[in-house]
Amino acid sequence: MQASKHTLGWLRTRLISLRQRLALSDAPIQLAALAAISGLVTGLVICAFRYVVEAPLAQVLPRGDPENFEELGAEVRAVFPVVGAVLLALMFTRLQAADRRMGVLHVLERLNFHQGYLTLRSALLQFIGNTIALFSGQSVGREGPAVHLGAASGSLVGQWLELPNNSIRTLVGCGTAAAIAAAFNTPMAGVIFAMEVILMEYTIAGFLPIMVAAVSGAVVSQFFYGGDPVFLVPEILMRSQWELPYIAFIGVVIGLLAVLFMRTVRTVAGHQEIAAPWRFVLVGLLTSATGWLVPEVLGMSYDTVNHALLGDLGFWLLVSVLAAKLLLSALAVGVGMPGGLIGPSLVIGATAGGALGTAGAAIAPDFASSTGFYVMLGMGGMMAAVLNAPLAALVALLELTRNPEIILPGMLTIAIANLTAGDFFGEKSIFLSQLEQQGVSLRNNPLVQMLRRSAVARVMSRSYCRLSAQVSIQEAQKALESGERWILVEDDSANKLALLPASDLASHVLSLEERKQSRKPAEGDDKEAVAAAPAETEPASPIDLMAIPARRQDTHPVHFRATLQEALDTMDEKKVDALYVIRNDAPMISTVQGILTREDLENFYRYRR
Repeated sequence: MQASKHTLGWLRTRLISLRQRLALSDAPIQLAALAAISGLVTGLVICAFRYVVEAPLAQVLPRGDPENFEELGAEVRAVFPVVGAVLLALMFTRLQAADRRMGVLHVLERLNFHQGYLTLRSALLQFIGNTIALFSGQSVGREGPAVHLGAASGSLVGQWLELPNNSIRTLVGCGTAAAIAAAFNTPMAGVIFAMEVILMEYTIAGFLPIMVAAVSGAVVSQFFYGGDPVFLVPEILMRSQWELPYIAFIGVVIGLLAVLFMRTVRTVAGHQEIAAPWRFVLVGLLTSATGWLVPEVLGMSYDTVNHALLGDLGFWLLVSVLAAKLLLSALAVGVGMPGGLIGPSLVIGATAGGALGTAGAAIAPDFASSTGFYVMLGMGGMMAAVLNAPLAALVALLELTRNPEIILPGMLTIAIANLTAGDFFGEKSIFLSQLEQQGVSLRNNPLVQMLRRSAVARVMSRSYCRLSAQVSIQEAQKALESGERWILVEDDSANKLALLPASDLASHVLSLEERKQSRKPAEGDDKEAVAAAPAETEPASPIDLMAIPARRQDTHPVHFRATLQEALDTMDEKKVDALYVIRNDAPMISTVQGILTREDLENFYRYRR
């Protein structure tokens, strides 16, 4: 029993030390270890998510293929989306508006306005909702929900350990990278996606833990599902450099399709006249009718992408899947169905690239490369334009093909698709444009990024002492002898703490001493007359620290786990220029850890810049 208590005490001490080091941004090894844990947890969650979706479908669909909706009977195929939409409608009817927020949008909002705090409840709802959507053949993806589940896994690890908020933000990025790595078996693309789309910044300090998490997630996925990429990519090469003009043209077309897809999503999302459950049912009915005619559009359609890569699909079938997928996915995402848009954007790009490649081969068979080559270019261009993530798209192409020959044509397609959608038509990332449509504007300037990366413990001053508002001159002198910079004054009458520069108290005490010295009788003075001086000048009376001449500042508490951005927001909201940093040592018991002023924040930014 005694040994157990000793062990628990040691663990508690080590955990407190870890929190302090992470708050000071001085624990790269410890953060990497936490990233590995987050990656492992995320990998297990994503594999469980994939199994829960695929195992029942493999029992229901022909040939045990969890994506083989095409060989189902037409009547059965038509029933699946309607039943799933009704189940989702019933589920969402019971949910509050806040619980209906899911996917990458929810992760971005929580990361930028709630320090990356995601709840287990939201993750479970995402898990269940997307499972129903995918099992019923809705035209959505699983990668967006996977990002939500991965980010929540990293966040919950940080919350359980009560880590500083700057570390929780990093663990959210770690969970995101691990989720993409596990979903696609592309660890490098997971790292770039996390930093380019979720964290929206590249930092040397951030790369290491996110890389570790991506590796951990990919290792778990490979253990259960093997090392093959999610798509069966044949060996592809660019046949001739004479194809480059046509590849540039493909980039323009892909950019236009990305614009059409994003604007359709926003148009659908802007019409909220019908309640969400009924919108789900309408989308389910439309998916059912479309799936009757074009069954390849049901579900994630990754089997359709594989057939397109092998050149097994004809031109008109590719065009049909492209049109149906673009419409149905935009409708599903726009009405808020719990599914992702990353997968659908890849399918749209793949079918568009395949159709353009097939047309190019018919026009100039001596110069055209294989259809699979154009399919991959279409996927990369569409992903880059829709997510505004050109580097993540290029790295994904490289990892999926495992062929560096894709880099040059991939860069050309991605660059032109991005320029077409972003610069010519003014489209941002689909996630940012959706948030702006909801009235949410992300702050992501360099100052905000820097402040979010650091905790208050890194800047706060520990040079302070606490005094009551009424102190004797002896107590004041003793406090000054400690050499602290600040005096934290406890004003019980107003139930608040005020901040007083120790130098101002020193000046006041010195003036009292001078007055006392001036009252001492000099040689030849009448000692009886000095002794008869008025009593109110007696310097032994208590000093009122809330009344003496000084540069006092009102203060407000901020938690030890807070980032510098939270501290600055608190100062602006409470209209104060100083904060005292508290830490909860036990329930309902907190202690002051340090002092943080607006001047400290400004000096930190100037120094770091």
